[in-house]
Amino acid sequence: MSKVSMGEMLRDASRRGYAVPCFNAINLDMVRGIIEAAEDEQSPVILCHAEIHFKYTPLEQIAPIMVEAMNRAKVPVSILLDHGKSFSAVTNAMHLGFNAIMFDGSEYEYEENVRRTAEVVKIAKTLGVSVEGELGYVTRPKSGGAEGEDDDSIIDDTSLYTDPEQAREFVERTGIDALAAAFGTVHGVYLKKPVLDLIRLERIRNTAGVPIVMHGGSGLSEEDFHKSIDHGASKINYYTGMALKVVDRAKERFIQSEEKTFYHEFMMNVIQDFKEDAQHIMRTFRSSNKA
Repeated sequence: MSKVSMGEMLRDASRRGYAVPCFNAINLDMVRGIIEAAEDEQSPVILCHAEIHFKYTPLEQIAPIMVEAMNRAKVPVSILLDHGKSFSAVTNAMHLGFNAIMFDGSEYEYEENVRRTAEVVKIAKTLGVSVEGELGYVTRPKSGGAEGEDDDSIIDDTSLYTDPEQAREFVERTGIDALAAAFGTVHGVYLKKPVLDLIRLERIRNTAGVPIVMHGGSGLSEEDFHKSIDHGASKINYYTGMALKVVDRAKERFIQSEEKTFYHEFMMNVIQDFKEDAQHIMRTFRSSNKA
């Protein structure tokens, strides 16, 4: 098993009615917990590292850890640069061994997004690297805790959602392997109950011709996830929920314990917490036993 093309992985998910979980992993503890979960659950998995997280763990330091984890895993694994915006980050990730790139050109006007995305695809194809593009805009509100700069008010702006007909053209002109779509999710913590445009998602799935990706999954209910998968999501990104839950569990553990805690004990508990949350997500996304 181990290293598998992201494009191949997502096409299988689309055919079989599940979503591949894509976890942002910013250190070794997260990588270990997620891979252990995938092996126990017999789930394909994507490990990703976002350009916005380089300030916590530089790409050059996390890449060898992720590449080794991919190569040693007993289940299908792909490693992805998440929300790559700069050309230097995208090319560096490919040369460091990432076999998938998410190029985020959503901040540009349509034609510029097409041009830049197609340029990344052209380079990636020569290296056997899968590419995910984004059309529309998944918001990152300032109050959501995802290091965004968007004004909170734009979370209701449906004009930012992906246009299904434009999605068809975008895929044809860029040659991407997967499309990140905007249909009502947001990055970070939800500021209000989300309203997902599932009809739009299904239309995008039917017109785009490639697997569809959902960003901004943390905070949704299991029913939201199941409906999103049923209507076309074949890959779901997840980070905020895990980052919050693991810290909450650590707090509870410290409060309940009257004994001294050594760092190595804390570390092993945290790895287990990451593993358990990842297992829950894999079962929710129906990827368990799909490896």
